[in-house]
Amino acid sequence: MEAAQRHGFTPVVRQAGGRAAAYHRGTLIVDHIEAEAEAMMGHQARFTDFGELYARALQRLGVQARMGELAGEYCAGEHSVHGVPGPGARVDAPVKLIGTAQRVVAGAWLFSSVFVISESAPIRDVLDEVYQRMQIPWIHRPLGRLMTWFPGSASRTLPELY
Repeated sequence: MEAAQRHGFTPVVRQAGGRAAAYHRGTLIVDHIEAEAEAMMGHQARFTDFGELYARALQRLGVQARMGELAGEYCAGEHSVHGVPGPGARVDAPVKLIGTAQRVVAGAWLFSSVFVISESAPIRDVLDEVYQRMQIPWIHRPLGRLMTWFPGSASRTLPELY
């Protein structure tokens, strides 16, 4: 907790669970909540459906996005969405762009996604120290920000890209 606070982050327990993640004004959290009698029955399908949905949405915007875990990513998951560098890319390796998590309770589910839109450096810095202290291996390279993937995006906001 002290490591996170030193970097200006307030530790909290995420309702969707998962490993340590960091949010700030450059991230967008999208939560889907639904009542469902047999919520556990669709657990894996929801991960796949949302991961594929986000990857397709980014593809429509011109990002070579894929669903799948990257070696050494933070809050690792096989349904993370990452960008793959293509011609003219400003990055040289795949990077995680969207992380997903899910909490299922009796009669309902919460599916939460974090989009790193901008300013990924503070997130890398805090997670580097937090993961070291928790003795969780990770490579901070596979953490990207969506704004890197859009040509001429430095002076634009995400809604302007839609």
